[in-house]
Amino acid sequence: MFRLLAAGLCLTAAFLTPLSASAQDKAAGWQAVLDAAKGQTVYFHAWGGEPRINAYIGWAAREVERDYGVRVVHVKVSDAASVVSQVLTEKSVGKTSGGAVDLIWINGENFASMKENGLLAAPGWAKTLPNWQYVDVENKPTVAVDFTVPTDGQESPWGMAKLVFMYDSARLDQPPATLDELLAFAKANPGRFSYPQPPNFYGTTFLKQVLVSTVPDRDLLSKPVSEADFEAATAPLFAYLDAINPLLWHHGEAFPKNAAHMRQLLADGELDIAFSFNPGDASAAIANGELPPSVRSFVLDGGTIGNTHFVAIPFNSSNRAGAKVFANFLLSPMAQTRKREPEIWGDPTVLNVADLPDNEKALFKAQDFGPAALTPEELGPVLPEPHPSWVSALEEAWSTRYGAR
Repeated sequence: MFRLLAAGLCLTAAFLTPLSASAQDKAAGWQAVLDAAKGQTVYFHAWGGEPRINAYIGWAAREVERDYGVRVVHVKVSDAASVVSQVLTEKSVGKTSGGAVDLIWINGENFASMKENGLLAAPGWAKTLPNWQYVDVENKPTVAVDFTVPTDGQESPWGMAKLVFMYDSARLDQPPATLDELLAFAKANPGRFSYPQPPNFYGTTFLKQVLVSTVPDRDLLSKPVSEADFEAATAPLFAYLDAINPLLWHHGEAFPKNAAHMRQLLADGELDIAFSFNPGDASAAIANGELPPSVRSFVLDGGTIGNTHFVAIPFNSSNRAGAKVFANFLLSPMAQTRKREPEIWGDPTVLNVADLPDNEKALFKAQDFGPAALTPEELGPVLPEPHPSWVSALEEAWSTRYGAR
């Protein structure tokens, strides 16, 4: 009820405040989008591997259909790269309209690939969304630069991500604070830590964390990978993996399937340390009974990998107006607040809460992030993602070295 009242007050204030000529033009332009979107069905291709996220998308879809007459179908995918390939195939056969994908959950190397191949809607559309005004561009630079690639308004930010580790404080008094301490822990407690096998996203993220933390010259990672640089840049990474892999769960001969599997192994007592790319994941899992209340979050000294995840519209989307309406709703303070609640998802907001209207700001301030939450200060600095080209190079080198066993 409070949310509905807050939203109503916000809309009332908007109508009572005189609009400038440019604001009137924007309002008229957005109204045209709303009119065109009504009755459209948006096929939203998004990862479907987490029940909490699927439930959130279902809620958002119901809200948008009720309020705007736009139907959203969640097409559950296991890997966004397959969706990129689908759009690329459509372009190769000349299908410049009527595409099967209206909106895609994306970031990183998949965004870079779509941008390079001309698979995205024209630049700037994300900045035309009414709720773009609330995006924290100043303090969250990854909302405008995705894995070193400028977004140019071709994808709309949806949430923030950061590598965060978790442990059960009932079994482990003090978690490791550095990669060297993690290796020492693994030596003293073989089998109690692991990571998913690349190219699983979480496994690759662990590789990137070690790479960024050990590379002799971090500036190399902001540029496209070259064969000449790769060996020297990754030598410390593979030296570290050579040391820790035999000490992993199942001696590094088998790996957890994904982040959910790591959480389950932590809950079952098979692992003492797991990790996620969502700072709210441990609290969300506690709230949903997936992890015991004694689980706590931690990060490594010096910072951990972080980025922003987005939604993007393909160049040949069949229902572009509806896709914009849904993307705008995902940016609304109400949707961002709900997404941040631990029992819903626990995903951090892309909005600048300090600049929101007081009634909307109050929604964020009233939230309780649960027992495993870290403060912004405790989360520490964000380490930038390497250029997208490093991802496939890392995964291929890892597979050659450790995959065929």
